[in-house]
Amino acid sequence: MKLLVGIARVVVGVLFIFSGFIKLNDPVGFSFKLQEYFSQGVLNIEVLIPFALVIAILLVVFELVLGIMLLIGYLPKFTTWSLLLMIVFFTFLTFYSAYFNKVTDCGCFGDAIPLTPWQSFIKDVILLVLIVFLFVKRKLITPVFAPASHRWIIFLSFMLSFIFCYYVLMHLPVFDFRAYKIGANIQEGMEVPEGAPEAIYEYNWKFLHEGEEVIITTNGQYPQQEGEFIEVETEIIQEGYEPPIHDFYIQKDGENFTSEILEAEKVFFIVAYNLRSTEQDGYAAVKQLSEEALGKGYKVVGVTSSGEELQQQIIEKYELNFEFYQGDETALKTIVRSNPGLLVLRKGTITQKKHWFDAADVDL
Repeated sequence: MKLLVGIARVVVGVLFIFSGFIKLNDPVGFSFKLQEYFSQGVLNIEVLIPFALVIAILLVVFELVLGIMLLIGYLPKFTTWSLLLMIVFFTFLTFYSAYFNKVTDCGCFGDAIPLTPWQSFIKDVILLVLIVFLFVKRKLITPVFAPASHRWIIFLSFMLSFIFCYYVLMHLPVFDFRAYKIGANIQEGMEVPEGAPEAIYEYNWKFLHEGEEVIITTNGQYPQQEGEFIEVETEIIQEGYEPPIHDFYIQKDGENFTSEILEAEKVFFIVAYNLRSTEQDGYAAVKQLSEEALGKGYKVVGVTSSGEELQQQIIEKYELNFEFYQGDETALKTIVRSNPGLLVLRKGTITQKKHWFDAADVDL
């Protein structure tokens, strides 16, 4: 029994540390996921959306430290109670997401290991079983080190977690698992390889024939059925191949400039996914760099999801010498976690990516 407790303890502890660290590496990304959960139509607690980043940081630090507490055997009763409450909450959340198809990726392991809603739920069920076992047998969880050292280990864990979190917030994630990492070519990421599997759909056609509702299922073709057509419902049977980058576009006045910009030799790319929440302190550096880039033959492009009125306000306020184009907010949030964020592209390949706080490190 003690061996089983030891195995469960290591599995749960390591998973909590790994999951916590992956999200701690990108707390802004996890806060976006929490905003999705808090939004109307999911949990409908929009009052928490402004506090999503703070909640994200506290959750992931606590998750990581709980894993360490379990491994070293510190306060077994408190640790197992905390683990149990946390996993019950997350199991409910992943089941809700999977069953009602509300959130397509729980963000459990960030962008490092994307999981479908049902995969996330199965993972949480397995963890729930292991944690319940540890909760029942918590008396067998013995300390690994001298008890006097435990408090210092936990204190150090908290301090290092918050220091690391502060670093990635003021710069960018240390480990970038997204499709827009340095060295990635955006155009290549949008391509669908030849022979890639296509999505398979079923179409359920409803007719009213002689007073009765009749449903005919086909793979797309309109059925030969007598009666009055009512509606058609589409159901996906098999997911097709989706390229890593599938929602990226650059538009202005209804015209698509994506290919033109991605094929340019040198582009200085300013991403401000939402101008309402953009960090105003960054625009002095943006203006200086954009002027330098123009002087060195770069095409300077600003991209935002905000409308023309907000774009013009920012341009006039900071006397910017470039125009903003329109892009998808989710895609822009994925590209860079800073708002504004700075990128250098060479024929669509990301050669540099910086937080505005590190504008001095951009090499033009």
